[in-house]
Amino acid sequence: MYGTAWKEARTKELVELALKAGFRGIDTANQRRHYCEAAVGEALANAFRKGLVAREDVFLQTKFTSRDGQDHRLPYDPDASLPQQVEQSVASSLKHLRTDYVDSLVLHGPSSPYDWTAQDAEVWEAMKRERDAGRARLLGVSNITLRQLRQMEVSQAEAAQGEVGTRAGTRAGTREAGSMPAFVQNRCFARKGWDRDIRTYCKDRQIVYQGFSLLTANVEVLGHAVITRLAARMQATPAQIVFAFARALGMLPLTGTSNAEHMKQDLASREIHIPPETVLTLEGLLG
Repeated sequence: MYGTAWKEARTKELVELALKAGFRGIDTANQRRHYCEAAVGEALANAFRKGLVAREDVFLQTKFTSRDGQDHRLPYDPDASLPQQVEQSVASSLKHLRTDYVDSLVLHGPSSPYDWTAQDAEVWEAMKRERDAGRARLLGVSNITLRQLRQMEVSQAEAAQGEVGTRAGTRAGTREAGSMPAFVQNRCFARKGWDRDIRTYCKDRQIVYQGFSLLTANVEVLGHAVITRLAARMQATPAQIVFAFARALGMLPLTGTSNAEHMKQDLASREIHIPPETVLTLEGLLG
């Protein structure tokens, strides 16, 4: 997936370049502090108009970002309720992206660094309503800890139980199956076993783990002798080895490169297959 953070004035140009290179997954956010979501929409509109891709060819992911993660350029009324902020942010995203739905709507991060709070649960319920209304096909959460995921799971189980109670004798249970996220997107550190505990949690629950900052957060890995030797043997770059390794772990990797050649190399890493025993070695490289 191609990540669009920190691209600023080059966002439109780089998203078009990524689409031309072959990327069909685009990640953005309605957070002007780090993203230029409207420029992503311009790039997509140009690509559609030129016949490069059609809307159905592109997996489009955006995020709802709480007030603490924003600067002064807010996509919602800061005095509105949390559900209204979610509704306003999604409406703004759809306008920016020139579409009537996104494939994935992600909570940019819980409101607390420690716990899944009542505020987070309220935002999540509002996001579920956006999904149920067809404005988002899937939901995800980013920058989250294992503790918070477990708390979220308990919260959602309690909410589902309450929903069944209030809807007894009707189609109770039809929405509960979609209560947990389809995606978890985290910054992935080699020194933490490539987020091993959360990856395991996700695998057990059939949640897709999206890993970002695989290169920038792990510069020491790119120059590690094990990686460089493997890259030489497989006639690949160290970055390609990292992306191939991430896929072997079950991740959906994100890359935000602004280099056209690196875009091609990152996509070509899908053809690199790392043996299971080597995957184990790499997983424990620094962690």
